Amino acid sequence: MCTTISNTTPIAGVGKGPGGWFPLIQATVAYDHATHSVAEHALLLDFTNYDIGTEARVALEMDLASGKALLEQLRGAIEAAEASV
Repeated sequence: MCTTISNTTPIAGVGKGPGGWFPLIQATVAYDHATHSVAEHALLLDFTNYDIGTEARVALEMDLASGKALLEQLRGAIEAAEASV
């Protein structure tokens, strides 16, 4: 069953693909059918810049526990960065 859980936000960053580094302008976070992982459903992260082509994409699939752990590490790094300025 498709979950239709999907959120997109503009971002400013860079990603590395087969052709090297490229600017990223959008991130999509979803929870739906996995394409490459063994789980039936996965947390899906896509970092893209389709303005420069469909190859300008970095994709991740992970289980929910990994997503929660990543979220905590992101939160900790952001809090430490904000406290250091």
